[in-house]
Amino acid sequence: QVQLVESGGGLVQTGGSLRLSCAASGRTFSNYAMGWFRQAPGKEREFVAAISQSGGSTDYADSVKGRFTISRDNAKNTAYLQMNSLKPEDTAAYYCAARAGPYSLLRLYDYWGQGTQVTVSS
Repeated sequence: QVQLVESGGGLVQTGGSLRLSCAASGRTFSNYAMGWFRQAPGKEREFVAAISQSGGSTDYADSVKGRFTISRDNAKNTAYLQMNSLKPEDTAAYYCAARAGPYSLLRLYDYWGQGTQVTVSS
């Protein structure tokens, strides 16, 4: 089992920044690809960003490309999502996820966190 705990969400104005963290425990963190997803009220959970086990490969949804950066620190068992130039449409609950295998842009992850809320005011 892998336990994932997100933190760093909050209320921010348009154009602001937040950094989300995802702390992992239970298994060897470096064995898992990590993904970030988000879900706004009334909408399906959607892919945001993903990173390979080593951190050498990343991928982003077109809607966040150039504004968000995913990273990881395997020594700290933590993944991050740096979010800059935030927009009201980024408002959602953000979830991190872990996958034993290549990262996926789909919700094909083995473990999920409980989510952290990000609200961007206009």
